Amino acid sequence: MSEKFYLTTAIAYASRKPHFGNTYEVIMTDAVARYQRACGREVFFCTGTDEHGQKIEELADAEGIRPQAYVDRVSGEIRGIWDLMNSSYDYFIRTTDPQHVRTVQKIFRRFYEQGDIYKSQYEGWYCTPCESFFTATQAADGKCPDCGRPLTQAKEEAYFFRMSKYADRLMEYIDAHPDFIQPELRKKEMVNNFLKAGLQDLCVSRSSFRWGIPVDFDDRHVIYVWLDALSNYITALGYDPDKSYEEQSEQFRKWWPADVHIIGKDILRFHTIYWPIFLMALGLPLPKKVFGHPWFNFGTDKMSKSKGNVIYADQLAQHFTVDGVRYYALSEMPYAADGSITFESVIKRYNTDLVNNLGNLVKRTLDMEKKYFGQIIPSPGAEEGTDRELKEACAAAYANLRACMDGYRVSDALGGVFEMLSRANKYIDETTPWVLAKDEAQRARLGTVLYNLMEAIRWGAVMLRPFIPATAEEILSELATGQTGFDSLGDAGCFGALEPGSRVGDSRVLFARVDEEKELAAFAAERQAALEAEAKEQPAERPEGCAMIGIDDFMKVELRTAKVVACEPVPKAKKLLRLQLDLGYERRQVVSGIAKWYRPEDLIGRKLIVVANLKPATLCGVESNGMVLASGEDTVRVVFLADDTPLGERVR
Repeated sequence: MSEKFYLTTAIAYASRKPHFGNTYEVIMTDAVARYQRACGREVFFCTGTDEHGQKIEELADAEGIRPQAYVDRVSGEIRGIWDLMNSSYDYFIRTTDPQHVRTVQKIFRRFYEQGDIYKSQYEGWYCTPCESFFTATQAADGKCPDCGRPLTQAKEEAYFFRMSKYADRLMEYIDAHPDFIQPELRKKEMVNNFLKAGLQDLCVSRSSFRWGIPVDFDDRHVIYVWLDALSNYITALGYDPDKSYEEQSEQFRKWWPADVHIIGKDILRFHTIYWPIFLMALGLPLPKKVFGHPWFNFGTDKMSKSKGNVIYADQLAQHFTVDGVRYYALSEMPYAADGSITFESVIKRYNTDLVNNLGNLVKRTLDMEKKYFGQIIPSPGAEEGTDRELKEACAAAYANLRACMDGYRVSDALGGVFEMLSRANKYIDETTPWVLAKDEAQRARLGTVLYNLMEAIRWGAVMLRPFIPATAEEILSELATGQTGFDSLGDAGCFGALEPGSRVGDSRVLFARVDEEKELAAFAAERQAALEAEAKEQPAERPEGCAMIGIDDFMKVELRTAKVVACEPVPKAKKLLRLQLDLGYERRQVVSGIAKWYRPEDLIGRKLIVVANLKPATLCGVESNGMVLASGEDTVRVVFLADDTPLGERVR
């Protein structure tokens, strides 16, 4: 029976299209998954999308659509990019999947019933983009320690998880499992900055917005997005919180615990502190390893749409092929330090490594094989010193590949393969096949040289399958060989799996050379077009408005803050909703024609502005005492207020 290997990415947040840095994670994880399969292991590779939270609710509100419709679109876009990058995932989970939702509710209930969760009041700093809570010490300057954006003060009723109950046990586990958190410097950050500093109880529910998994025994609360998202690693396997580990399904017991979670360094805290503690509370074994990879920066700056320096993987693939994008991502990201990407660096590495080193080696070797031997693989003859050096270079590259990939040093593994390819190119210069071909007495030597070159190319293609799979398969197809597995490689003594007398295929251009000047101009044009398209979304001129009024007229309109405490459709009126509003000093009923854009559950608990001194009106038989403030005509957007806005406050 083959060994099992379960690995995951962090599920991508379904708020925006993922940029190149986000996409790196799935490319790296796919390379690890393909490597593990090549080593003979049975692999389960899980990825997906994280689809709940305040940020998504706000983005959906801004577009005037329901959050589910918003995440359906973005999740589809993310999956499309994952597929374009040729990622070989086995399961794509969405946190809006009904089975995931039900299981997370059960997990929350179990934590509550066993005393790990209690209800209290949260007051402190919150980062909406990161969906993260921070103490005053962690956010001394009022900015998020992770993303640098301004934090907001949050105050609301919430449930809390007793993190301190498990803190000592987690420290003991990390001490006993030194490879649990990798790289080593990431482990030191987690231990020193969080565990040794003392864990505070974690807020695990929100009551100030609605887009999340409801707490099934207290529907005014939704489950904190990180408890929801982290649970995907076990819900994807069919975990049932009502059963012991021994009673779980065969699927779950087969794959859990995970062999590795591959995640970005910015979310290491959630995966190495919160997630292990949740698992301890469930009585489940912890994942064997959490690997926190670095970031891809644009040059030396963090990618940011506001800075105009965001690069997308699908955009690059149009210019450099999918394998070109995969190769750059995997070769340019160091083990622990941040990687860098610019259009100039992509072009340089593409032309140097893929066009020259790999592509030209394959094409000119097969062209010489066709010219001198009619595409029939010759038999190798006596070995000379240069032959032995080429064989040793192949064996060294393979040994390096195994050692590096087992330690998640992906760029080092790939670099070793390309060093071997460079050695093969040097071998051509040393042996000069075109000179040998002029002397019939050297034909046996010519056959040996071409055989060794094709065998070295085969070794390279087999080793490259985890990294640039489509190109590797193309090369192996041209060599017309069935020797495509790691079991055909090894030390220098294994060199020689190609069968003499078999026929190779025609050579093709694997990677076409890119003209740097033209490509940079094309990128500049694309960026300009994107900026112009974005500008067109803004109003070109001031729209026609109403007649000017004075301050006295404006002050006649009484605008007050209110909270929606109940909401339901008006019978036989498709456009109308009946809202019960709390103004602090009184409650009143307002009928609003917003049913096309909002469901009742989208509004309950939200704070908004109401025209409080509007004369009562009867709409479809229902009395309305006011009007909800909203913008738009074709698409209506209610003006929502911050959670800490006092009720009944006059708006001026």
